[in-house]
Amino acid sequence: MDYGMIGKIKKAKMYAEEGADRIDFESLRVRLQGENNDIPHIVEYNMGKWRCDCDFFSSRNVCSHTMAIERILRNMVEIGQVA
Repeated sequence: MDYGMIGKIKKAKMYAEEGADRIDFESLRVRLQGENNDIPHIVEYNMGKWRCDCDFFSSRNVCSHTMAIERILRNMVEIGQVA
């Protein structure tokens, strides 16, 4: 491995450790496999707003799927805003 790559790996570790201080999510789209069916749910985050394709989200504007992704991303996304 060359010296240039070693420097990039060190910088990547630093960015990852600093997380929320350096990273600001603008948009994200994930598939989350729930317990009740074979088809994963689509959870989206766009400019501070959450969406999910599940029925619960459509009636409450929050669901276990969006809350799970919020927990995974911790302080890196805004919590509970609706698209």
